[in-house]
Amino acid sequence: MPKRHLWIALTLAVGTVPARAETIQVIIDRLVFSPASVEAKVGDTIEWVNKDVFAHTATVKGGWEVMIPPKKSASLTLKAAGPVDYFCRFHPNMKGRLVVTP
Repeated sequence: MPKRHLWIALTLAVGTVPARAETIQVIIDRLVFSPASVEAKVGDTIEWVNKDVFAHTATVKGGWEVMIPPKKSASLTLKAAGPVDYFCRFHPNMKGRLVVTP
């Protein structure tokens, strides 16, 4: 019987470990965010990797903006839940979406 109680205690302890934040990459190549839509959680980091030879931004109208230099990457840690639509300020046809859950 004592071993069974230990097994239950260990199972419960593992179940209470908080989820680790993830880093999710969005590749920018030929004026496209890929993937165009990303599901993430509050605390996750989005890393944009710019493979183009010119700068881009990830810009939220009335919100934040991340500058992504050519052939470099930039990141942002998500602080709030909700859907977020973003675009490149230099190339407004480039659009992306983040669906952030708590």
